Amino acid sequence: MPGSRQIERRLTAISRSGLSMPARQALVDQQIRPDSTVLDYGCGRGGDVRLLRRMDFAATGWDPYYFPDSAPERADAVLVTYVLNVIEDPVERRETLSRAWELARSVLVVSTRLVWERGKVTGDQFADGVVTSRKTFQHLFETRELRDLVQEVTGVRCVSAAPGVVYAFRDDTARIALLARKIVPDADWLASDSTTSAIASVVDFTERRGRQPRLEEMPAPLSELLGALPASELQRLVRRSADPVKVSEGARRTTLNTLLFLAVELFHGRGPFGGLPLPVQLDVRSCFSSYLEACKRADRLLLKLRDDAYVRDAMRASQVGKLTPTALYVHRRAVERLPTVLRLYEHCAAIAAGRPESWTVLKLLHQGRSAGWLDYPDFDSDPHPRLHTSYSVEMRTLETTHLSHAASGDRPLLHRKQEFLAPDDPDAAKYRRLTEAEVRAGLYDRPHLIGTELGWEAELVRCGRLLRGHRLVRRPAAVMPGTA
Repeated sequence: MPGSRQIERRLTAISRSGLSMPARQALVDQQIRPDSTVLDYGCGRGGDVRLLRRMDFAATGWDPYYFPDSAPERADAVLVTYVLNVIEDPVERRETLSRAWELARSVLVVSTRLVWERGKVTGDQFADGVVTSRKTFQHLFETRELRDLVQEVTGVRCVSAAPGVVYAFRDDTARIALLARKIVPDADWLASDSTTSAIASVVDFTERRGRQPRLEEMPAPLSELLGALPASELQRLVRRSADPVKVSEGARRTTLNTLLFLAVELFHGRGPFGGLPLPVQLDVRSCFSSYLEACKRADRLLLKLRDDAYVRDAMRASQVGKLTPTALYVHRRAVERLPTVLRLYEHCAAIAAGRPESWTVLKLLHQGRSAGWLDYPDFDSDPHPRLHTSYSVEMRTLETTHLSHAASGDRPLLHRKQEFLAPDDPDAAKYRRLTEAEVRAGLYDRPHLIGTELGWEAELVRCGRLLRGHRLVRRPAAVMPGTA
C-alpha cells in the first residue's frame, strides 16, 4: 500500500433513502430481475439491499466493516457500487474487482465517481487520488479508465450503461440482448382475455413490426389463447384484418432498426446469428434475404458514419432538429425520427461512454465525431429553458467532458424551441407562435447578445417586453417619481 496514512474507508458509506443511481440503472436495463439473485459487494450501510428487498428482490449484501460476519455468496447480479474509488491501492482495486467477478453468475455492475466531481472532493493529493480531512480517500475515474479496467480484469467486452456505470457479462448473449433492447423496442402487446382480443393483439403487432409474430415470442397468456388455433388460420385472419399500409411502414421501420442494431453490434463486437434474441432473428429473416446480407448492409452503414460528407448530408436532410454551422441539435422526443446513420452515431457514443440518466437535447457534431447530451430540465414549461448540465464524448479518443451550469448566474438558454422538435410535435405550434412574436418585437435583432440569461433579460427590457408563460406581453411603463 502506497504511503503510510491511515485511511478510514468506512466513513465513505452513506445512508440512502432511495436506490443508488447504478442500482436504478440496472433495474431499468433489466439486469436486476424478479427471478434473479443480487449481491451488493461492498454494500456499506446496506441501503440498496434494504430497498431492493422491500421491492421483493432476493438481495444480499456484504461489507468488510458493516456486514463482515458471513462470507459473500455467488449471485446472478453483483453490484460494486462506488467501492473502487475509495480504495487507495491500485493493486487492491483490481483484486476487489476480480473477487466480485468470481461471484457474478450473470452480470457484474461496476460504478465509480468520475473526474468531473473533483470540485466536490477537497483534501491533499495522495497516491493517485485525494485524502480528505475525514481521512477518506477518493480516486476519481475517467470514463474510459473505468471501462478499460473492468474489461482487463474480467476479460470480456463491457457495456457503458451510464456515465460511471459499466456492465460485464458472463454470457455474451446477455450483452447482445441488452444492446438489442436499447435499440429494437420490445413488443407491446394489447391486453387479451379472449381469442378475438388475442387476434387483435397479433394484428396490432403485425402492423407495428411489419411481420406476424411467432407463438414462442408472445406472452404466455396470449399464446395460450391462440394455441389451439391452426397457424394457417391465424395467418389468414391477420392478413384479412391488418392494414397493408401500416404493415409496410412497420416493415420499413423494423428493417432500419435491425440495421441499426447490427451496426452497433459490429461497433461493439458482433456475435453469431444464433446468439441474437429470437425477435431479432425473426426480424432478420423477415426483412433480409439472409443474415449475411443484413450484416453487409449494416457494415456499410457503419462505414458511412466515418464519412464527414455523408454525415453532413444526413444532417441537412433530417426532418427533425436544428442544424448550426457545427452541429445538429435534436430534442429527445424526436431522436427516433433522425436518419438511421445519425441514430447509429448516438448509439455508438452511448455504448462507448454511457448515456446520462437525465438529458433533453442531443448534440451531434458534423466536424469530427462528438456526441453530447444536454439537460434542460424545464424545457416544456420554460419558454427559454436554461442549460443545467452537459455531457459529451469524443468518439475517436473516448474522452468525456461534463459541465454543470447549475451554480452560474448567467446560464446558456434556448430560443426557437420548435426547431429542436419534430414538426408534428404537439407543442411545436405554441413554441412557433412565441418565436414569431419575439421576432416581430425585435428581440432577435442582436443575436450575439441573447445566448445567456443576462443578455436575454437586457434585450427584453430594451424591447419593452415580458414573458407570461409562452406569451410575449408589453412591459408596464415604470412609474416615475412625482407622477403618481
